[in-house]
Amino acid sequence: MNAALLQLLQARFEKNMQRHRDIAWADVLARLDANPSAWPALQAMQDSGGEPDVIGLDPATGRVAFCDCSAETPAGRRSLCYDAAALDARKEQKPAGSAAGMAAQFGIELLTEEQYRALQALGEFDLKTSSWIATPPELRKQGGALFCDRRYGRVFTYHNGAQSYYAARGWRGSLTV
Repeated sequence: MNAALLQLLQARFEKNMQRHRDIAWADVLARLDANPSAWPALQAMQDSGGEPDVIGLDPATGRVAFCDCSAETPAGRRSLCYDAAALDARKEQKPAGSAAGMAAQFGIELLTEEQYRALQALGEFDLKTSSWIATPPELRKQGGALFCDRRYGRVFTYHNGAQSYYAARGWRGSLTV
C-alpha cells in the first residue's frame, strides 16, 4: 500500500461524495486492504492523469468500482490508437501505443459504453477531449472502434478507424476491487 496514494484517494473520495452516495470510506478501505494487487493499477491510473475515484459498490459482493474521473481524458493516455492490431497495421507515423494495450499493462479495463454513460451521469467529463471505449468484436473485426465525449450537454458515441489517433483522444478505465 502506498500511503501517499491512499491519502490522495481518500481526499478525492471525501471531496466528491456525489459520485458515491451511500458508500463509506471504511468499506472502500476494507476492499483495498483485502486486495493489495489493486494498488499498482490505481497508481498507474493516478500517474497517467486519471484521477481515480469510487463510482459504485455492488451490494451483493461488496466490490468497489473505481473509474478515471479526470475532467478530460487522462493526459498521459492520449494520442493512442485503439488496440495492438491497429498499432501493428499502421505502416508510418505510429503512435506510442494503444489504448487497449495500455489498459492491460495497468491491469484495468477500458470503459464500456454503458459505464461511460453512467460516469457522465455523475458529472461532466470530456468536454474538450474524447475517450476510446470497449468496442464490440463484430465492429472491431470490420476495422472500427468506438469513442465517446460530451458536447452540447449530451453524451455522444462515435466510430472511427481503430488505427486513428488524435492529440485530444485518450481512454478511461475502470477497476473493480
